[in-house]
Amino acid sequence: MPINRSRALKAALTVAGMALAAGAARPCTLALVSAKASANGRALMWKNRDTSSPNNKLMFLKGPKHDFAALVNSEDLAGDEVWGGQNTAGFAIMNSQAADLGDASKKLDGAGNGAFMRLALGECATVRDFEALLVREKGKWDLTANFGVIDAEGGACFFETGPSSFEKFDTRDPRVAPFGTIVRTNFAFTSRDPMLGGGFDRFERISRLVDAARAQGRLDLRFILRDAARDLVNDKIHSHPLARPLPDDPAAPLYVHTSDTLNRNTSVSVIVFEGAPSRDRADLATMWVLLGQPVTGVAVPVWPASGQVPAATAGPKTAPLNDVARAVAAYLYPDERGRMWQYLNVTRLRTFDGEGVLAKLFRVEDRALERTAAKWAEWAAKKPTAAEMAAFQESVAAEAYEALRKEFAALR
Repeated sequence: MPINRSRALKAALTVAGMALAAGAARPCTLALVSAKASANGRALMWKNRDTSSPNNKLMFLKGPKHDFAALVNSEDLAGDEVWGGQNTAGFAIMNSQAADLGDASKKLDGAGNGAFMRLALGECATVRDFEALLVREKGKWDLTANFGVIDAEGGACFFETGPSSFEKFDTRDPRVAPFGTIVRTNFAFTSRDPMLGGGFDRFERISRLVDAARAQGRLDLRFILRDAARDLVNDKIHSHPLARPLPDDPAAPLYVHTSDTLNRNTSVSVIVFEGAPSRDRADLATMWVLLGQPVTGVAVPVWPASGQVPAATAGPKTAPLNDVARAVAAYLYPDERGRMWQYLNVTRLRTFDGEGVLAKLFRVEDRALERTAAKWAEWAAKKPTAAEMAAFQESVAAEAYEALRKEFAALR
């Protein structure tokens, strides 16, 4: 799967420069939707991952009890730290950094979050198992996180977790989730000092989006991918770049500052988990992954029950789908001076090749969504073999990769 490495490398170096300027960025945006609240009756869990590591990929890893598909930094060749994943029992986990749960005096800032998620995926089958793991390991890890988990029984909970304590937030509990949904960014409601947290603007934005989608019966995968993950609105400054008229002068393009939007300049991947319909059909638990900034890539499905991940999402170094997304990102963030890397060229986003970047991405992604919906219904009626699942997910990812290579050939 050849790709122009020089352009991808340039993009990676640009983001590396961001990290040096802004510190180790680890903010993320998360949402949990209970099976009762989701449009299709399956628990739904989403994470926009923000970090200073621009290259993400998938790995299939072995655990003591369960094997699992995991999102990792591409340079982490052993997959020692996992930033979201799903196992063969239908258990899935994600996190966001919650610095306000740490202990600066003891230099506890969440350094163990990724390794702990790997441990959980290898050991846990249910939300109950994860809670028991937190009890067993309490005080042994450097944890400062909002951990989101779902299982094949329909469980969907957040655990606000510090180095020596945790608090559970259950989407089935009407006291904390009256409508079956919970969102988190980078602060904790159980923090001793909420002023130490962050992502309050993103929290307000995703809360409004989820509430509106729930009222309209649209809490589903498509809402997450199209309306939430790729959102570029900043309500605080009334910035709506996709609705605003473009300037007539091509020499003065429209830009948007993407440090406080849901789709951020430091967003490097998206993972969406659709829970299994029942515990005895854990094989149908689905993990969708979009490698790259949300507005630069497309989501493809992965089933841990297949025993592997698609080649386009993996690789000895970087993943091919991530490489394409990095090339698109370099095009959309053309100015590397000072802090200009924080500004996305909206004119380019909306006009590339006559139709715009998003139109191309959505056409490719729609094909993956449609193929997957049809195949999932077929599998629900007749259980597939692991080989059949592996072949299908490989086909979807390969088709998406080849389509993106053609759509953005001018950027390679």
